[in-house]
Amino acid sequence: MSTKASIFELDGVPGFSQALPLALQHVVAMIVGCVTPAIIVSGVAGLNDQDRVILIQAALFVSAISTLLQLFPIIKGKNFQLGAKLPVIMGISFAYVPSMQAIAGEFDVGTILGAQIVGGVIAIIVGITVKKIRVLFPPIITGTVVFTIGLSLYPTAVNYMAGGTSSENYGSWQNWLVAFFTLAVVTGLNHFAKGFLKLASILIGIIAGYALAACFGMIDFSGISSSGFFQLPQPFHFGVSFEPSACIAIGVLFAINSIQAIGDLSATTVGSMDREPTTKELQGGIVMYGIENIIGAVFGGLPTATYSQNVGIVTTTKVINRCVLGLAALVLIIAGLVPKFSALLTTIPQCVLGGATISVFASIAMTGIKLIMQQEMNYRNTSIVGLSVALGMGVTQASGSLSAFPGWVTTIFGSSPVVLATIVAILLNVILPKGEKSQASHKGAQDK
Repeated sequence: MSTKASIFELDGVPGFSQALPLALQHVVAMIVGCVTPAIIVSGVAGLNDQDRVILIQAALFVSAISTLLQLFPIIKGKNFQLGAKLPVIMGISFAYVPSMQAIAGEFDVGTILGAQIVGGVIAIIVGITVKKIRVLFPPIITGTVVFTIGLSLYPTAVNYMAGGTSSENYGSWQNWLVAFFTLAVVTGLNHFAKGFLKLASILIGIIAGYALAACFGMIDFSGISSSGFFQLPQPFHFGVSFEPSACIAIGVLFAINSIQAIGDLSATTVGSMDREPTTKELQGGIVMYGIENIIGAVFGGLPTATYSQNVGIVTTTKVINRCVLGLAALVLIIAGLVPKFSALLTTIPQCVLGGATISVFASIAMTGIKLIMQQEMNYRNTSIVGLSVALGMGVTQASGSLSAFPGWVTTIFGSSPVVLATIVAILLNVILPKGEKSQASHKGAQDK
């Protein structure tokens, strides 16, 4: 088999010179999204510079290890394997950011990691029983959840664009100028560029915004000089603690994201291999998703998920070779072992991150809408979506609405809209009678 042909097959070893550019393409597409949740959480948790670097290092390292575990199953049998063995990239997920912000603000990073371990166990259970419980999560449910996640992230992006709520110059014109400049670069490249420039639009936008921010004296390099050139991951550096309310909040999201992973795995195989994923691939991928998050919590890595932007690369290029994506994971490992690189990432001003990520959050919300629209928007389905989002967003935005209840109620239902929206959507989907037409259609039938 020729080297050229091997990159278009799942197995086979392409030449390094051919694989490296393709691997770097995947790294460029996901690295900003991989480290941004860690940067956001470290800010909410009030971590010092050293701990922020460690959290970012862990994000890179854990994402790489999680990717390798999915690509190369450590257990392979006739009917079961531990890992999807599909061309996917794993990275720190934005889906957990709203809940992690709430937990970090009330507790600490260790509480997030404890809840992540519980969530990993839940994901394992979902993977084992995926054929039976998948019916509870049709596109109308997963779409509502993803849409709510996108909406709930908007305030985070806007606060970052304004410079960050903890900043002395919050809301200054300099912050807004840099943020909109960054956003303009990202948007322009997304719509007018092709190839690498479009693929790396967010990274290039951040570099451009970073340069403009430097002109305003917004960059502080002091943390880089104090960081080393090499440092191994530090297990249990942030500790692990189990707060029941946090475990429930994160656990619900793990169940949802386990089902959501089916979508990414299916998109990968359908788009690049012209087939649906097998039950063995789905179960192996979801079970490994739970295991890798338990391992990740030990090393201080925040919750991971399959990265849709990398699914897009695979389906566009048809390059499905596992060695190519494995090489991308090795690049991430190297980056995660270099504290100076992680420290450099912490110097990115919040206004630059806000300008770059608000388009990402908008994309998440629109992905949710696309999932919702896969089903007919009759009166039943519009009720499910509308009421779920209304209660989820409404309760969290009405500060003090749950003040009469115990603190754990606020942590689960009032800190992040995602959990409440998820529970309401699932209950309504089970309770409301199916087969109803929209009010307009019903009225039209009566008129006839």
